[in-house]
Amino acid sequence: MSEQINNQVHQMRIKADATQEELARAVGVTRQTIIAIEKGNYTPSVALALKIARYFHTSVEKIFSFKK
Repeated sequence: MSEQINNQVHQMRIKADATQEELARAVGVTRQTIIAIEKGNYTPSVALALKIARYFHTSVEKIFSFKK
């Protein structure tokens, strides 16, 4: 059984007033990757999760968590 991951990327991006394109460029992926992460269809690598956390000036744990 695979674990499901919750993420707050969409909420944090809106709060930061950033577009999907801006976030994608900042962390070195495509806008489609950001869309997939926000929809929960793609779990980012540890390196990408760290880049996203750094972009939002927070910890990975505040953005990504296991579904309960």
